[in-house]
Amino acid sequence: MKQSKPLLRQFYRGNLGWFAAALAATLVLGVINLLISWLLQVIVDAAAGSAGMDLGSIALCALGTFLGFVAFFVLLRIAYPRFLRKAMTQYKEYAFRALTAKGLNAFSRESSGRYISALTNDATVIETDYLGKIFTLVQETLMFFGSLAMMLWYSPLLTGVAVLLSILPVLASVVTGGKLAAAEQQVSARNERFVATVKDLLTGFPVIKSFRAEAQAQNLFLRENQSVEQSKFRRKATAKTVELLGASAGVLAQLGVFLFGAWLAVSGRGLTPGTVLLFLQLMNFVIQPIGEVPAILAGRKAALSLIDKLSASLQENVRAQGEAIPTQLESGIEVRDLSFGYEEAAPVLRHVNLNFQAGKSYAIVGGSGSGKTTLLNLLTGSFDGYDGQILYDGRELRQISADSLFSLLTLVQQNVFVFNDTIQNNVTMFRDFPRDQVERAMAQAGLSHLIATRGADYVCGENGGGLSGGEKQRVSIARALLQGSPVLLMDEATSALDAATAFSVTNTVLDLHDMTRIVVTHRLEEPLLRRYDEILVLGGGTVTERGAFDQLMEKKGLFFALYTLAQNQG
Repeated sequence: MKQSKPLLRQFYRGNLGWFAAALAATLVLGVINLLISWLLQVIVDAAAGSAGMDLGSIALCALGTFLGFVAFFVLLRIAYPRFLRKAMTQYKEYAFRALTAKGLNAFSRESSGRYISALTNDATVIETDYLGKIFTLVQETLMFFGSLAMMLWYSPLLTGVAVLLSILPVLASVVTGGKLAAAEQQVSARNERFVATVKDLLTGFPVIKSFRAEAQAQNLFLRENQSVEQSKFRRKATAKTVELLGASAGVLAQLGVFLFGAWLAVSGRGLTPGTVLLFLQLMNFVIQPIGEVPAILAGRKAALSLIDKLSASLQENVRAQGEAIPTQLESGIEVRDLSFGYEEAAPVLRHVNLNFQAGKSYAIVGGSGSGKTTLLNLLTGSFDGYDGQILYDGRELRQISADSLFSLLTLVQQNVFVFNDTIQNNVTMFRDFPRDQVERAMAQAGLSHLIATRGADYVCGENGGGLSGGEKQRVSIARALLQGSPVLLMDEATSALDAATAFSVTNTVLDLHDMTRIVVTHRLEEPLLRRYDEILVLGGGTVTERGAFDQLMEKKGLFFALYTLAQNQG
């Protein structure tokens, strides 16, 4: 529970006013319900000629009670939904902020369906069964003990019997509460898998169609859908069992009290007609909590387990805060004896040593699987389980804060994500930049024709569905150019562009002499390769060759082979 305290605090942060108002209204309404029961007793006894109050006084009490009920019901109507709205808004916002604090590697290790489920299905359960039931639990607890106090005042003996019989529902809650929490967690886990499956199927729909795998996709959906619905069925069945046990025990307690009360009345123990009616009314307030509180407590326990689950997930794969560093690269990036593998027995990089001097440009080339992309990912801090060192101006990468690191560098990847928003917002990433800077970055990235034909306010569609692959890459390049970070990392960023546009964009990048540029590329064009300060050739996870274009061609090694192959294929 300690781990989930920051999440729990979000419900009440700056929200105590609405919570207190809703709680006060709930408590007063509970007292008013007890007062109404007393008024019924007084009215019946007055009709029987044994009341201690005249009808006029009773009428005034009834009017005051009614007006109080209306006033506090209105207060509850105002405060309760506002408390819930702010509580859930802050809860989900805090969770998302914590989610974005994770390292880049978190989403390669974790299922996004886990968080989609936590912020949708689980959040609904928490709102209903944890926050919403707080007020129900408080009111029913007040009315339960208030009713017992009034019953004790009128008949201690009958009250004692009611208390003894009330132990049965409490035992039912203790026995079944844990089972409901386990069932709720299973629903959450199954829903997480279901959401992830649906996301995969929709994202991979073109692949499904091209391989005519519709039947297999339907079977996969069917299996996960049946699994999640079966787990929900078990949860509902368990919840109904809890309710049934509580309600059965409550009915037994009610019948027992009625029978014993009848015996007291027949025995002449001084119970008036109004007192009998009062007991009937108060027993409803005793029996109702007995029947409902076990299910409320079980649901509350289940909802808290979902909060604990989200809290534990948010604390996985969180990158250490690290220290702040200057946002300017002075000397450069040094890689010392770097080794890394996604699996311990299969290293991708082996004892790599490199020195990227500030302000210079570097091309990284090599065959598929040589470790080019992995090297760039390591430079961005995506993985910290490497051997050796990665130094930015002499500071080890693992000791640098994520904010400082990404103020220093920008990464442009081959696979581009585009938000369902305008081209303008996708380039600026929803931040404010001078108009001339935005237009220059768009022009340098080759977006001028797209802007001229569709406009900067064109909405790109879900994941850029309204743009071609090349247009999405231009958007990502414009983002990087607009960012203007001291270090620019590009991983096959022009692969989807036509040859002329790719040549022009790469030339633009190479003209940025105040920026350190490290470019992974498969485009081996001599005019561009000659412009790089150094070409690094990776093979088998090591740096096999390095140097200027002419130097590497003279060696007639791996670079020569790659270049010759590219020209023949061209």
